Amino acid sequence: MDIESKGSRAAGDARLERAIILQLLRDDHDPMWSRGQLMTELESEQSEVLEGALRRLEQEGVLGFSEEAAWASRAARRLDELGLIGV
Repeated sequence: MDIESKGSRAAGDARLERAIILQLLRDDHDPMWSRGQLMTELESEQSEVLEGALRRLEQEGVLGFSEEAAWASRAARRLDELGLIGV
């Protein structure tokens, strides 16, 4: 049972990370997103979960973030331009 909960948590983390990246790469929004905007758009009520996902993605070089905003890295943007990131 413990293994299942870790597996489903990991799947949830991956879904959230994908959702964050897709939000940051949207063409119809400013490249910089506030944490509040991300929480609203992703319908998340747990700031610590969002914070953890942002930290993991930053550590991997996928995005940058500060106290005020998050943004897609140049590498992520380039991969998106090449059509390698899709839904």
